[in-house]
Amino acid sequence: MAWVILFAAGVLEIGWAAGLKLSDGLSRPLPAAITIVAMLASVGLLGLSMKTLPLGTAYAVWTGIGTLGTVLVGILLFGESAAPARIICIGLIAAGILGLKLTGEG
Repeated sequence: MAWVILFAAGVLEIGWAAGLKLSDGLSRPLPAAITIVAMLASVGLLGLSMKTLPLGTAYAVWTGIGTLGTVLVGILLFGESAAPARIICIGLIAAGILGLKLTGEG
């Protein structure tokens, strides 16, 4: 269950990172409020997952999910670069996340 909670925390991290962009630096009230709620929920779920998962594993996976998702959102929604080298680097992050999960920690 801790891995499901951690995954949800990572998805919320993607949401708040995109929300920062959409809120124009937290200057637009509704997107800013949604962003702040997503931030709090993300960190709260991360903390909850750490009741079972090791600190280093949970934090690395959380940031990895956030990084992967945020880059994909940037490419798909904001027209950011999808250069091959960038995609390869994202694949390496995904491989690291999978490796941490497969080590059996937690």
